[in-house]
Amino acid sequence: MTEWSIQELAKAAGTTSRTLRHYGDLGLLKPHRTGAGGYRFYDDTALVRLQRILLLRELGLGLPVIAEILGGERDTTTALHTHLELLEQERARICRQIDSVTTTLKKTEKGLPLMPEEVFDGFDHAQYKDEVIERWGSDVYTSSDKWWRSMSEQEKTSHLNAHKDIAAAFGKAAADGIGPESDTVQAITHRQFTWVKTGWQGKTPSADAFIGLGQMYVDDPRFRANYDVHGPGTAELIRDAMTVYAETNLR
Repeated sequence: MTEWSIQELAKAAGTTSRTLRHYGDLGLLKPHRTGAGGYRFYDDTALVRLQRILLLRELGLGLPVIAEILGGERDTTTALHTHLELLEQERARICRQIDSVTTTLKKTEKGLPLMPEEVFDGFDHAQYKDEVIERWGSDVYTSSDKWWRSMSEQEKTSHLNAHKDIAAAFGKAAADGIGPESDTVQAITHRQFTWVKTGWQGKTPSADAFIGLGQMYVDDPRFRANYDVHGPGTAELIRDAMTVYAETNLR
């Protein structure tokens, strides 16, 4: 069986031995064995787990949330398929950005007129604009977009991290087999409702709007991928939980 020292693994992963030891101390990345003098060695399983940790870190998740996700996973292959889908989506987006900048550069050099749809292709600040307007009207989109643009980068990060924590909690509940009607899941759903309401500038979503939003999390592959990174079935649990919440609290 092939194994790697902590120095070899850190170098291959582009990180440091100190970071790997920290992951180990948190229970995220256990060595395959510990040799003389406390030297740590890692096997293939550790390589795959470290890849998962680094991928989740690139998505902006904190270590406590990552620990919950990895702790609740029962199928590494399914989790990797989900991450592969996310990475392919990101690659497609970056390719669009490259094409956009290339087109802008060529047209600027030649003095040709620029088209907004070319200049901003691949930039995702309004990627759900059409869906939002179609489902809930232009007022909701305009208000939310204005609110988002008015926030500082720190406020934006805080808002997004709050939702990642909510999604991770749903993922853990899905892994534990907890149903959408349970008090535990409904408490998480209330956090989801509050988060959505904040993004809608304090406007309370109607029952139908909240149910429709939950359905979109399942139907739209972009949303599904972002939720199912926390474990298979997370998007479906969120949809069902939002339906229960809406029927109970918003009718």
